[in-house]
Amino acid sequence: MPKHSDPFRSNRRKSGIEHTTSNGEPIPFLLRLKDLRKTVKDWKAFSSDHPFKVVPHTEEKRRGTREIPIEMDPPEHTDFRTLLEPVFKRPTQNEYRLDMEAMIGGMVTDLLGVGELEIVQGFALPLQCRALAKLLGVSESEAEIWKGWGMHALTEGNQLEDYTAEQFRKAEQEPGSDFFSFLNQAEIRGRLLTLEEKQGIANVTFAGGKDTVINVVSSIMVYLAENEEALGFLRQGERNIIPACEEFVRYVSPLTAITRTCPHAAKVADQEIPAGSRVGLCWPSANRDETVFDKADEVVLDRIPNPHIGFGFGIHHCLGAPQARLIIRSLLKALSIKVNKLDMISFDPRIEREESFTRQVGYDRVVMKIS
Repeated sequence: MPKHSDPFRSNRRKSGIEHTTSNGEPIPFLLRLKDLRKTVKDWKAFSSDHPFKVVPHTEEKRRGTREIPIEMDPPEHTDFRTLLEPVFKRPTQNEYRLDMEAMIGGMVTDLLGVGELEIVQGFALPLQCRALAKLLGVSESEAEIWKGWGMHALTEGNQLEDYTAEQFRKAEQEPGSDFFSFLNQAEIRGRLLTLEEKQGIANVTFAGGKDTVINVVSSIMVYLAENEEALGFLRQGERNIIPACEEFVRYVSPLTAITRTCPHAAKVADQEIPAGSRVGLCWPSANRDETVFDKADEVVLDRIPNPHIGFGFGIHHCLGAPQARLIIRSLLKALSIKVNKLDMISFDPRIEREESFTRQVGYDRVVMKIS
């Protein structure tokens, strides 16, 4: 696999800051693991309570509501997070785990011996959509709709919010045990959720783990094709699959950054942050911090300990982390059991380009043979 390069190495070593901009707004990105951890812990000084400002680039043309709970601070954040955790912890249940393993195992079986295959659109995307349908307790037929959206759920025109508004309406008419019915019936501080709040939760649920999961899945497939010995390592069982999962998340780090806003002037990494300004949390740089990770630019499948922050850190630690981990572990297990070899034919890296840096986040297209 062409290395997911580390464009932040030089500035991480020099100052710990990458100076970048978003729509003309200067945003210093924090690059060192210790600085990200310190910042994330202090939600009063570095606030998430700024709708449309938690991601570096504006999404106001793609969604009309704040994303809940990631664009909130306590105590509101705590209330919504507590409400949602039972849904997002379903992947920790044994029955759910077995169902996911069976589904992904079946999808891997379908890849065997059929000639050249395109992996991103033909495998990683439908895998993510089918897994999400399982998490939300809806029909797999909905996954076919989501596949049609491509790599991103949020696109200009608010297609996602139009879709979820209709799903909440249908669930009111015919309530069930699905995600939409759950939110229709859910209460916060003794009241039902507003439609705007329900859609804010749905935005995070659909958009937060789509391209990120797809990029990790495709990157794993490419790595295994180019490192045949890795399948042998994974065949030794769960004791190897678990650390391998964490290492792929660390190494790929598909989400480049989110931001915090400083209500008051603050200082971090010797950088003065004026009141009202934003600071970026650069996860992939922190996950390559050479003062923390030995051989940081290499995939070390048995890396233990592995204090990566690929799922964030602190009170905003990714709600979807149990789902993502289960998808990755189930995939690694299925590949190790069912696959003898992955032969690479061609690939097109997925590149994220910003004013001050360029980095690979995954793949746009991967063609291989699997036997």
